[in-house]
Formats: sequence, C-alpha cells, structure tokens
Amino acid sequence: MEYLSLFVKSIFVDNMIFAYFLGMCSYLAVSKNVKTANGLGVAVIFVLLVTLPINYLLNKYLLQPGALAWLGDKYAALDLSFLSYIVFIAVIAAIVQVVEMVVEKFAPALYSSLGIFLPLIAVNCAILGGSLFMQERAFANVGESAVYALGSGIGWYLAIVALAAIREKTAYSNVPAPLKGLGITFITVGLMGIAFMTFMGIKL
Repeated sequence: MEYLSLFVKSIFVDNMIFAYFLGMCSYLAVSKNVKTANGLGVAVIFVLLVTLPINYLLNKYLLQPGALAWLGDKYAALDLSFLSYIVFIAVIAAIVQVVEMVVEKFAPALYSSLGIFLPLIAVNCAILGGSLFMQERAFANVGESAVYALGSGIGWYLAIVALAAIREKTAYSNVPAPLKGLGITFITVGLMGIAFMTFMGIKL
C-alpha cells in the first residue's frame, strides 16, 4: 500500500513539471508533436528508472555520512556527501549515453527528431531532481526509490504527451496572432498546472 501511495503521489501530486517545474526546457521544446514527445518521455522514464536505484545504492553505501562503516571502523567517520552531485550526474550521463546509442541504432528517425534534446537528458533537471529528492526523503529501501523513479517518469511523460497533443490541436485552431507559438503554449501549460494542483488536496 505504501508503494502504491508513493507511486500515485509521484505522478500527480509531486509531478516534476507542474509541482517543481523541473525539465521545462526540453518539455517546451520537444512537445510540438506527440510522436517526438512520446519518444522523449519513454527515454526519461527509462533513465529515471535505472539511475535512481543506482544512485540510491551509491548514496547508502558510499556517499552519506557513515556509509563506509561496512569497510571497517576507521572508515565509519568518513563523509563523502560532498561528492553527491558529481556522482549522480556521472551515473545519469552514462545511462543517457547508452540510451542515445540504442535510439540511434534502432530508431534513427526518432533520434533525428529529438536532436540535441536526447543527449541533454543528462542535464535534465527532472532526472537529477529525482536523485536529489530520493536523497532528501531518505527512502527506506531501493524498492521505494524504484517506485518513485517510475512514478516521476510517468508523471513527466504524461505531462509532455498531453501538452504535445494540445499543441497539435491548437496548430489548426484560430489562435490570435500575438499568442501563436510559445504564447499560447505558456497559457496552456499554466492551465495544465492549475489542473494538476487539484491533486494536491488528495491525502495518500
């Protein structure tokens, strides 16, 4: 039940886009059509699902204060938490590189349409934010971090695919000239954010 609560909360209540505004750059840039948004969304889910459990284990057994006690008493006082950012980013960059190679090999059209935003997943705030939230919330085990990663990834995926679908429709709508392009997109994102705020009243 705790896992289900964490999963639902990470999708709707703590949505990376609408609750924390993380990953907005690629969110706005790659949401012009559903196919491209779908590809990037799936990639983000995969990267989160792989990197968060790895970073959880690194944090628990290497980075946090006293984490090296398993090596012996003389290492128990070591605190490597200052290395968290660089270690987390290194893990994320490695996984993103693997994803980039796989997409380029098996889906060249998607790789071309995503362009620079595929390798930029490595510096997507939502990915690093997931690892930092995991560290801050001190999850009890690697299972909780994996559930949180999956929920956060799905939340980001739903947000970008929903916006892409709306933008495809508005392309054929009679939008006032000053609001065409990013103008109407910003208004749409704001309304979507307000809609997602309704989930914050749910007690899980």
